[in-house]
Amino acid sequence: MDIIIGIGIGLAGGIVFAIIIQNVLLKSRRDQVLKDAENEGETIKKDKILQAKEKFLQLKESHENAMKDRERKMQSAEDRARNKEKSLSQKMEEVTRKEKTLQNQQKELEEKIQIADLKSQELEKMQSKRVAELSKISGMDPEDAKKQLMEALKDEARTDAMAHIKDIVEEAKLNANREAKKIVIQTIQRVAHEQSIENSVSVFNIDSDEVKGRIIGREGRNIRALEAATGVEIVVDDTPEAILLSCFDPIRREIARLSMHQLVSDGRIHPARIEEVVAKTKKSLDDEIAETGRRTCIDLGIHGLSPELMRMVGRMKYRSSYGQNLLQHSREVANICAIMAAELGLNVKLAKRAGLLHDIGKVPDEEPELPHAILGMKIAEKHGEKPDVCNAIGAHHDEIEMTNLISPLVQVADAISGARPGARREIVESYIKRIKDLENLALGYEGVSKAYAIQAGRELRVLVESEKVSDQKADELSFAISQKIQTEMTYPGQVKVTLIREKRSVNYAK
Repeated sequence: MDIIIGIGIGLAGGIVFAIIIQNVLLKSRRDQVLKDAENEGETIKKDKILQAKEKFLQLKESHENAMKDRERKMQSAEDRARNKEKSLSQKMEEVTRKEKTLQNQQKELEEKIQIADLKSQELEKMQSKRVAELSKISGMDPEDAKKQLMEALKDEARTDAMAHIKDIVEEAKLNANREAKKIVIQTIQRVAHEQSIENSVSVFNIDSDEVKGRIIGREGRNIRALEAATGVEIVVDDTPEAILLSCFDPIRREIARLSMHQLVSDGRIHPARIEEVVAKTKKSLDDEIAETGRRTCIDLGIHGLSPELMRMVGRMKYRSSYGQNLLQHSREVANICAIMAAELGLNVKLAKRAGLLHDIGKVPDEEPELPHAILGMKIAEKHGEKPDVCNAIGAHHDEIEMTNLISPLVQVADAISGARPGARREIVESYIKRIKDLENLALGYEGVSKAYAIQAGRELRVLVESEKVSDQKADELSFAISQKIQTEMTYPGQVKVTLIREKRSVNYAK
């Protein structure tokens, strides 16, 4: 029992000793933590003090710089104010000096005016004295003398004026003849000298003589069908690679030529096919005739012409008069009339209109017995043309009396063109401008790299960048360009738009 008690006392003493040791260690660790915290606090305090000092020095330096900058600005403002004050002082001195100069000049002018007034008074006194002396010597009143002098001057002026008027009239007669000749000569010189002659035979070229047999057909049935459908004599002889089409009517001859071209290209040649092709060709040619008339009016700048008159103008393309193409002749007469009307100060548009329509009586659908001038006048009246235009058409061969100044111009222009057949040539400047406008129109589209107008402006070749323009877009772009040309530009005939898109890959072997 005592042993157990001893052991218990020993264990309790060990536990107490351990607790004491633990307390001592905890106190030592606490003291160490406090000491470390105090050291760290001192370090932080020193750092903050240093940072505060640095911040203070920075603020102090910034403040000193701001004060220096403000002082510098104030000094600059003071310098500017001082310079302005100096400049104003100089200007005030200059103004004062000018005022003194002006005052001196004013005094001098006043003195000169006084002297001039005195001299004027002296001159009036002298003139009155001389008039009195002259009146005393001549025994006439001054008013009577003035009237006699004026009458004498009037008689002398009237005599001189009559002589002068006579000279002017003589000179005007000479100048009138000279100017009239000058206008006619200039008008002739300003048109082209090409000659258009048509005959009654057209040549249809073929690739080989084998085609002749196909055109003739079995027992000549094809050639007979062609002649019956077109009214044209078809001559197939030994001429190599050519067939002759003979007819007095150029329109029928053109229908036969176009029909044969389509038949040969298609390869199917038999009577039923021939009649079908000829019918289609006639309709196509009628449309082309109407389009030719419309384009001619656009080319000449003539507006408001009735569709029937336009169609008759287009028919002129296939009619000749004494070896001269009627449409080219009418265009030339229209331009000559316009030039002479401009020289004489008359209505240019009316003169051009009368010149184009003056031979409209040569291309009617029916052939009446009336002279072509009278018939043309009646046709123009029927389609609402102005009386001046109708009179010019009817009077250009003196069948009726002329009632306006446009009529003799049409007669003279018709004689000039008939004596020297030719076609109008486009002025170089306007031709170049039209070509440039055509190219610039295409270059305005995105993706177009180059544009060239070739064949005198009848074809526009457009090169596009393959990266920006696809195949589908190329078709759309070509159509858009053609539509824009058609709506925005004026040109004879038609313009073919060829768009080229190609991909090029270039590399170099070194």
